[in-house]
Amino acid sequence: MTMELYLLGWTLVLAIVQIMLPAMYRNRETGIDYNAGPRDKEGPPMGVVTGRLFRAQKNLFETLPLFIGAILIAHVGQQEGAMTAWGAWLYFLARIAYVPLYAMGIPYIRSMVWGISLLGLVLVILPVIF
Repeated sequence: MTMELYLLGWTLVLAIVQIMLPAMYRNRETGIDYNAGPRDKEGPPMGVVTGRLFRAQKNLFETLPLFIGAILIAHVGQQEGAMTAWGAWLYFLARIAYVPLYAMGIPYIRSMVWGISLLGLVLVILPVIF
């Protein structure tokens, strides 16, 4: 398996973690009975960290389909190389760093890390289109 596909697999593991984190925080806020029930009524207000974790999850899910597509196209088109490997690493590591930065509410650095993940995505796409 190529490094790019390996990192795609680990990025999907990160996506699962990002599904579970806000759900666990929300469960603490609402209780098991609310979450096990039909949730016909709105639960208590979402906490600050829980909201941040949900927004970080949403942010990942905005670029994840692009990353998946870029990795798969590069692989099928046999365009993997140093640039796609660097891009995959940048995307993956930046997405890992993004979660705690967002949860802690750290501005600017979080945005910079998001930009690094976007750069990684671009590095994977470039060999595919040129």
